[in-house]
Amino acid sequence: MIPYGRQDITEADLAAVRDVLLSDFITQGPAIAGFEAELAAYCGARHGIAMNSATSALHVAYMALDLGPGDVLWTSPNTFVATSNAALYCGAEVDFIDIDPDTYNLSLDLLEARLAEAEIAGRLPRIVAPVHFAGQSCDMERLGALKAKYGFAVVEDASHAVGGRYRDRPVGNCAWSDITIFSFHPVKIITTAEGGMAMTNDDELAARMAMLRTHGITRDPDRMRGESDGPWYYQQTMLGYNYRITDMQAALGRSQLTRLDAYIDARHACREVYDRELADLPLKLPYQAPYQRSGLHLYPVLVQDEAPLDRKTAFTRLRELGIGVNVLYVPVYLQPWYQDLGFKPGHCPNAEDYYNRMITIPMYATLSETDQTTVITTLHEVLGG
Repeated sequence: MIPYGRQDITEADLAAVRDVLLSDFITQGPAIAGFEAELAAYCGARHGIAMNSATSALHVAYMALDLGPGDVLWTSPNTFVATSNAALYCGAEVDFIDIDPDTYNLSLDLLEARLAEAEIAGRLPRIVAPVHFAGQSCDMERLGALKAKYGFAVVEDASHAVGGRYRDRPVGNCAWSDITIFSFHPVKIITTAEGGMAMTNDDELAARMAMLRTHGITRDPDRMRGESDGPWYYQQTMLGYNYRITDMQAALGRSQLTRLDAYIDARHACREVYDRELADLPLKLPYQAPYQRSGLHLYPVLVQDEAPLDRKTAFTRLRELGIGVNVLYVPVYLQPWYQDLGFKPGHCPNAEDYYNRMITIPMYATLSETDQTTVITTLHEVLGG
């Protein structure tokens, strides 16, 4: 089976983790601060706060922005459930803005119309969380203008997009947002096994997120209430969580980060081959906006009406032939939990049409020429008529 995504672990990665295991710190040590600083520098952000998952980072980001009961967060339905679940953890409500049928990201035309309606109704969102699906950034400059006009905060769910670029800047620089979130799950572009990071340019948000990931505890006398009892002293000044990443994971992330640009280049080389070799099949191939370079976490194709097989049949046949295709994502509001909250089919028709047609095919930096040829040949066999 050729998987749709996979990690690349090198001898350098193994050595980096081994060095940590033989050091004095395997958690809460210097490797974490090093990973944070290096990725922040890569992105052009002031701060990086590493955590044990992107879900944790989303939760902490929303809490740091004071999302809570009575508030609402808007996001894309074309995402993993964590993007909206983390808002529910905060006691907030969520709603979904339909996607653009070309980029599969949150539609800014629809968002702008909904914001105008919400302003009249006195029900503007506290946070808008765009999702950079498949590694392609939303149009953040335009979203930033809407942020300035309507006063909501922006948390970029860039779980798919580390290493990508938007308007010649790295995704994660937070030029038009408050916080950006990355994921380092093994199928993502670089990995720490499980792990995530929040990027921000705001010193106070960074300090709040750092405390919230560690039980709400601080050792900084300037953030304590009253006088410190001594150099051993700490205070819990807010209710936080244990969302810490380990030094072992951070060491792996630092090692992977040295190859990030090479990984992105390799993914784009794979894309060029797919774009050329699949052009004559009844598939809608991925669109890339001219103002950016996608991180290319995924290569999603949409099965068209004229295809000889429907999506489900094509998916099943490809899996039978050893191609590890996947479908990402079921629109979040169609999940039973969200339907119990009152959401119904038809809420975001573009996202539902996308879901009914979508297959993601193998895309990763170490996809060999032989395996990619096998993928292409099999797609022609199954969908070539």
